[in-house]
Amino acid sequence: MAEPLLTASGLCRTYPARSAGSGRVVALDGVDLWLERGGSLGVVGESGAGKSTLARLLLALERPDAGVVTFDGREISAMRAARVRPLRRRFQAVFQDPLASLNPRLAVGTSIAEPLVAFAIGDAAQRRRRVAELLAAVGLPEDAARRRPGAFSGGERQRVAIARALASDPELLVLDEPVSALDAGVRGQVLALIGRLRAGRRLALVLIAHDLAVVRRLCDRVAVLYRGVVVEEGPVTEVLARPAHPYTAMLRAAAPAPDPAWRPPPTPAPANSSWPATACRFAPRCPRAAGACAREPELEGLGPDRRVRCWFPHPTTEGSGVGE
Repeated sequence: MAEPLLTASGLCRTYPARSAGSGRVVALDGVDLWLERGGSLGVVGESGAGKSTLARLLLALERPDAGVVTFDGREISAMRAARVRPLRRRFQAVFQDPLASLNPRLAVGTSIAEPLVAFAIGDAAQRRRRVAELLAAVGLPEDAARRRPGAFSGGERQRVAIARALASDPELLVLDEPVSALDAGVRGQVLALIGRLRAGRRLALVLIAHDLAVVRRLCDRVAVLYRGVVVEEGPVTEVLARPAHPYTAMLRAAAPAPDPAWRPPPTPAPANSSWPATACRFAPRCPRAAGACAREPELEGLGPDRRVRCWFPHPTTEGSGVGE
């Protein structure tokens, strides 16, 4: 396989606890990921799993406490901001709330042109043409450039945010919950837009989401985060069709299933609710927990392109579906 565009190796990040004297909160605890050029990776998990922290580390907006982020063979996680800045032309972000990420006092055309100015791309006339092209690419009229963000709907503002992210013609987009604040109809339109742009520009995507349907629609591969670690990773169609980790199966059971014949695994109460600090972090919630779970498992291979962190994974082969 060719060298990945983006890799994360052993990423760890902690933050001070909010209450005095409570030590530190672990957001990420040894995360390994990779993304090929033009590929797409979904990162899913509940609130507090570490998804947004991971996005900030991948974008070099924060430094990890340990571990390395590499973009196109260059270690960006330890670079000074001045050295990372020229590379930012090649990787951009779209965040959850476009109203918060767009300056309400600036016309959106000015906001879209900001990356062009920052990276000294083109002259004033060329930038105006580029803004018009980007607005057209995301389905907005040319005169939208003269309006401010408050004049647009939530879906339109997210289109503006996507246009701005595309201005520097990046190779990678990191999208952190890009449609979670939108209603269902607008969400579908924005997802379709992202899919078209990705196919037309051969963009690589990292999509942070809690909605499995969004990841299934846009991504080739998925990584499932639970309390700061990857518990399952592999092709999205395989992982979501036949989850191996009990936590992935729980997420799948909580989401509308595209396969009406699929049934979630049984969920009896765990044998006990008291586990040592060395235990699998999912053990207190796991219906399959047993004595071996007193030790944290490693993320190990499960087939040619899947990994799972579990002592007792669900079967994933044909004829032995989850819960059988």
